[in-house]
Amino acid sequence: MKLYTKGGDQGQTAIIGGRVSKDDPRVEAYGTMDELNSFVGLVVAELEQLQSYIEQQVAEDCNSEELWLDLHDSLIQISHELFDCGSDIAYADPLDHDQLKIKSEAITILEQWIDRWTEEAPALTKFILPGGSKLAAHLHVCRTICRRAERQVVTLAREVEVSPAVLIYLNRLSDYFFAAARVANARLDVADIVYERSANVFRLKGK
Repeated sequence: MKLYTKGGDQGQTAIIGGRVSKDDPRVEAYGTMDELNSFVGLVVAELEQLQSYIEQQVAEDCNSEELWLDLHDSLIQISHELFDCGSDIAYADPLDHDQLKIKSEAITILEQWIDRWTEEAPALTKFILPGGSKLAAHLHVCRTICRRAERQVVTLAREVEVSPAVLIYLNRLSDYFFAAARVANARLDVADIVYERSANVFRLKGK
């Protein structure tokens, strides 16, 4: 099978149920999801390659593989779900609701991960900057690309019907990446970078 079809040589591409220009808002949206998924793959690869470094950072009585297994496995699941999101956005108008892949269950699981890692990370009172550890920095890159994808889906929704679940999923996913970045720093014993001019904008745990 040849990788090139020449079908897009005139600046158009196929979507499910039709063809559109390659700069169509729909293509911009699912193209950004593809970009995000590539960075998710980068984080997964980094987790798998940094085991020796991680073992030097965690306590001797901790199993580093188990310590990072939840983050690794959640990212693998998200990678599949981002592909599902792209598929749901790629349907030509009108939307075929029976064929949509992203359901409310995926959003609920994201919220469970967010809550778990928010509790594990240190209490947050001020805005933080992207970074700390390299792993957290890459997760913040994922967060910002996710926000861009979300904005593009909002723009698309002004023109055509889009899956409401995809929009909610992307909104929640950016929060996931924020929580994941903070728990990555916490597990590596690396402090978040506090924005120096931030007021106390978050409530302390239990307050």
